[in-house]
Amino acid sequence: MKNWKPFIKYNNKFLDNISWFFKVGGISLFPIVVLRERYKNQELEYGLQRIVTHETIHFQQQLEMLVIPFYIIYILEYVIKALYYFNIEKAYRNISFEREAYQYELDKNYLERRKRYNWVKLIF
Repeated sequence: MKNWKPFIKYNNKFLDNISWFFKVGGISLFPIVVLRERYKNQELEYGLQRIVTHETIHFQQQLEMLVIPFYIIYILEYVIKALYYFNIEKAYRNISFEREAYQYELDKNYLERRKRYNWVKLIF
């Protein structure tokens, strides 16, 4: 599964429509990663590499969770943490899936050595 890659699409309008609470640079909706159009003409430089790695980590999380359970756990964890922190951005940043993605988004070799279910240790 580590060799599986998402399809990458660029669409600002779609991302604007789903960015209800804060503006997102991309989203992984298995099997597609949707990114802002500003990334379209960039080589794999810092900004693009970071967001592609971040969203591909989510793609791998979705694969290992068989997709639907990923979204269920993601939403449940978000709701619980939003109630706990009483802050939607802090809740989002502390979702275990997001913690793994943010922690390793700058490591371009992480996906090659990533252990399955690594996000589990970041739940608490």
